[in-house]
Amino acid sequence: MTNKEKTLDLIRKAGVLRPRDLQPHGIPRTALRRLEQDGRVRRIARGLYELVDSDPTEHIDLMEVCKRVPNGVVCLISALNFHEMTTQMPYEVWVAIDVKAHRPNLDRRTVRFVRFSGKALTFGVETHDIQGVPVRVTSPAKTVADCFKYRNKIGADVATEALKDFVRKRKGKMDDLWQAAGACRVKNVMLPYIEAVR
Repeated sequence: MTNKEKTLDLIRKAGVLRPRDLQPHGIPRTALRRLEQDGRVRRIARGLYELVDSDPTEHIDLMEVCKRVPNGVVCLISALNFHEMTTQMPYEVWVAIDVKAHRPNLDRRTVRFVRFSGKALTFGVETHDIQGVPVRVTSPAKTVADCFKYRNKIGADVATEALKDFVRKRKGKMDDLWQAAGACRVKNVMLPYIEAVR
């Protein structure tokens, strides 16, 4: 099997490939460049490649960010959009990272980092497979709780809309919402809003 064939096989399995993903397999990065020149692979972002004939996805931005920030968690408005719980169209990907984590050097116009710690970072995280890329996203209940916690950054109206959509679209149980509110320490803030939508 040639280096090009090995590279194509790796991209098929991974969905999206970074040049450094070739190193453990002993494949030089030039194989990826040659495949791009041959028109079999396309560069979708700096350091990210996919097969030319792969189906486009509406979540390409999430895939790119999660590939470059594997410990990050898609959250807030980006998670609302992923779960179809908002009319907002985020122009940047909101990603939660640990308070002590090094902030990755990504384009600030397309990625917005927020810092979570402890249970707020680990509670309610779901992993979704999008074209072979594991994308970590906060659950619908956790996303609503996060929106109330960060209501000063994203707007109280966005948090209220998220809660209404959670209830109306039956995205989870009230118990899930209360557990998420506890993890984010916003139970007292959310209580009057929850009573209003019941």
